Amino acid sequence: MPPEEVPASRQPLSGLRVVEISSYVATPLCGLTLAQLGADVVRVEPLGGAADRTRWPLADSGTSLYWSGLNKGKRAVAVDMSSEAERRRVVDLIVRGDPCVVVSNSDRYPEFGHEALSALRPDLIHVLLQGRADGGAGVDYTVQAATGFPLITGPSGAEAPVNHVLPAWDIAAGLYLAVGLLAAERERLLSGRGRSIRVALDDVALATAGNLGYLAEAQVTRHERVKSGNDVFGTYGRDFLTSDGVRVMVVILTERHWTKLLAATGLTAAFAGLADTLGIDFSSESQRYEHRELISTLLARWFGGVPFAEAAAVLDRHRILWERYRSFAELGRDGGAELRKSDLFDVVDQPGVGPHLAPKSPVVVDGGRLEPRPAPAVGEHNAELLPAVPDTVPGAAGGGEASPSA
Repeated sequence: MPPEEVPASRQPLSGLRVVEISSYVATPLCGLTLAQLGADVVRVEPLGGAADRTRWPLADSGTSLYWSGLNKGKRAVAVDMSSEAERRRVVDLIVRGDPCVVVSNSDRYPEFGHEALSALRPDLIHVLLQGRADGGAGVDYTVQAATGFPLITGPSGAEAPVNHVLPAWDIAAGLYLAVGLLAAERERLLSGRGRSIRVALDDVALATAGNLGYLAEAQVTRHERVKSGNDVFGTYGRDFLTSDGVRVMVVILTERHWTKLLAATGLTAAFAGLADTLGIDFSSESQRYEHRELISTLLARWFGGVPFAEAAAVLDRHRILWERYRSFAELGRDGGAELRKSDLFDVVDQPGVGPHLAPKSPVVVDGGRLEPRPAPAVGEHNAELLPAVPDTVPGAAGGGEASPSA
C-alpha cells in the first residue's frame, strides 16, 4: 500500500516558525525541507520578487519551474528592502510571537543578523549560508572549480575540467543547514537558548572530499586521481549497450554481487579460466577495478548479444545492481506516467504552470508524507503577516553583501 497522507498536525515540525531571507538553491532547499515536514516557512523577498524568481527552467508562461519547485508550501511576503521602516516590519515578524528561526544567505542588512535579532529575542536561532568560510564570495560552480572534483570528472583522457550539472554543494549545504538548524532547535527546547549556525559552501565541499578520502589520498600516497568516465573508482561499475541500443549501468560492489553477475551472464567458467591463466583474483574488489577493461570486454559481448528486455529480466532475476539510462523527457512524458508509479509524487496546480506532478518530501514519517502545495506569489501573504510598521522595534541600514549560492 502507498503511504497515507499525513495530516499537518502529525508532522514532526508542526509549530516550528521559520523566516527565510534567501535566494537560489541552498537556503530555499533548507526551507523546503522544513516545510515538507510541517514547519511554517515564510519567504521574505524584495518588491517584485527575488532574482531567482525568473531562473530557468521556465514554463511556457515564463513562470520559473525552478523557483516553484524549491518554494512549494511556503508563505511569502515582499517588502522594500531599501527602506529602513520596511525592514523593521520584517524584524517585527521575526521577533514577535512564538520562537523563530531565521534562514539567510546574506549579511547585507545588519538588523537581520544574529547579533541584532538575538538582542531582541535571546531564544532566536539564526542560520546563515556563506559562499566561503573566510567571508569571501562563492557559489556552487566556483566552489566546484576550487575543490578538485571537475578535474577527475569526464571521459578518460580528456584534459578540460568538467563541472557537474547537478549543484551538489548547494544541495548538500542546504541539508547541512537544516541539520544544524534542527540541532539548535533541540538545544532550544532543552534550555531555551538560541544559537547561531553558519555553513559555508566551500567547507561543505572540502569536508566531503576529506570524508571520502580524496584529500587524505593526496596527502599520504603518490596516487594521482584521473578521469575515468563512467567507471566507478575503486570498484567495478560500467555502462553497457544492449543489442537493441539501450544503455544500462551495472555496479558490482561485493564478491557475492560478482558471483551473481557471472551466473547471470553465463561467464562463470570463462572468468575462472582467466583467473587461473592470468593469476587474477576476481573476487577482490581492487583487482576487479584494476582489470576492469578485461572484465568489460567480456561483459560488453554478452550485453551486445541480448535485447534489453532479456537483459533486464536476467539481471533482475539475479538481483544485480543495475538501471537503464533515462532522460528527464522520458520521466516526464505522457503526463508523467513513469513518475505516477511512485507515491513520492502528487499533482500540484501551480499558478503560471498548471497542474503537474511535484514531489513530496523524500522523508516518510509514520508511513506517510505531507502532500505538496503550490509555491506562493510575490507578497501573497503581506496582509496576513505584516502589520503596520511598529514603533518599538529598532532598525538599521547599510552593511556589506555576501554572494548567494547558485
